[in-house]
Amino acid sequence: MDHVPVLLAEALDALAVRPDGVYVDGTFGRGGHSRALLARLGPQGRLIALDRDPAAIAAGKAIVDPRFTLVHARFAQMDEVLAGLGLDAADGVLLDVGVSSPQLDEADRGMSFRQDAPLDMRMDTSRGETVAQWLARAEEAEIREIIRNYGEERFASAIAKAIVAARCERPVDSTAQLAAIVASAVRTREAGQHPATRSFQALRIFINQELEELSLVLPRALSMLKPGGRLAVISFHSLEDRIVKRFMADQASPPQPPRGLPLRADQLPQPTMKQIGRFRPGTDELQRNPRARSATLRVAEKVA
Repeated sequence: MDHVPVLLAEALDALAVRPDGVYVDGTFGRGGHSRALLARLGPQGRLIALDRDPAAIAAGKAIVDPRFTLVHARFAQMDEVLAGLGLDAADGVLLDVGVSSPQLDEADRGMSFRQDAPLDMRMDTSRGETVAQWLARAEEAEIREIIRNYGEERFASAIAKAIVAARCERPVDSTAQLAAIVASAVRTREAGQHPATRSFQALRIFINQELEELSLVLPRALSMLKPGGRLAVISFHSLEDRIVKRFMADQASPPQPPRGLPLRADQLPQPTMKQIGRFRPGTDELQRNPRARSATLRVAEKVA
C-alpha cells in the first residue's frame, strides 16, 4: 500500500494544477505527491521530481511515465536541474520538507531511537558526514549550540557535557547509546515525549543542513515560477514554518521607502507574491495519521 502524504488534497488544490503545466515536486519521498500530480496532468503536462535520498530515487523507478523525470539532487538545486532539462519556468512548486516517514521507519538510517542502529541520520547516504562522525570531533560548545538552536532543548548544556564525557569511554555511534546518554542528562520532559526527541531532531536538522536548504530554495523557487504560478510548502517544525512564513510575508509586503521621497508609483517596491492561505490537517486525517499533527501548509502565488 502506498504511503499517503500529509495534506495531499489541500496541496494539490492549492497548486491549481493546469493539465498542460510544468510542475516541480522538490521532495519525491516515496512518490505520493508525484503520483497525485501526474493524475491531474494531461498528455502535455510535465513533472520534475527531486530527492537527495538514494532510496527515494530507487523507489521512483517504479513510475514509468514520459511526462515524469526524477533527479537525484537537493531541492535547493531545482533551478539548475530545470535548466539542465531545458526548462526555464514552472507553473508550480511543491515542497514537503523535513524527514519522511520511510526515513524514520527504516532503522538502518539511524534517525530514530525506536530501534538500535548505527548513528547516521543522513538523508543522502551517498555523501557527507554521519552524526556519529560529527559527534566524535565536535567541541562541547558546538554540540550544545546545535541541540539548543535546532532542538529548542533547554537541557542542551547538560546533554552536550554528557555526550563529551561518554565519548571519552567509547565512541558514540549507535542510536540506543545516544538516546540513553541524553535520557540520563534530561531531568524532566513533556508527558508522552521521549527525552531524546529534541536532541535527535536537532542533530538530524543540522547534519542535513535542512534549514539552510529551505532558506536557499524559497527564492530560487520564486524565480522559477511563471506569473500566476504557485509555491506550496508543507513543514512539520516551527523553525521550518517560521522561515516559510517570513519569506512569503516579505514577498507579499516588501518594505517601503520613507515617506517624502520623490518617487513615482512605478519606482516603489512591488509585491512579488500574494499569499493564498495556510492549511492544517483535519480531524479525519489526524485520526488516520497522528504524525500529521504538526504539519502546516502555506501557499503563495507569484504576481506579475
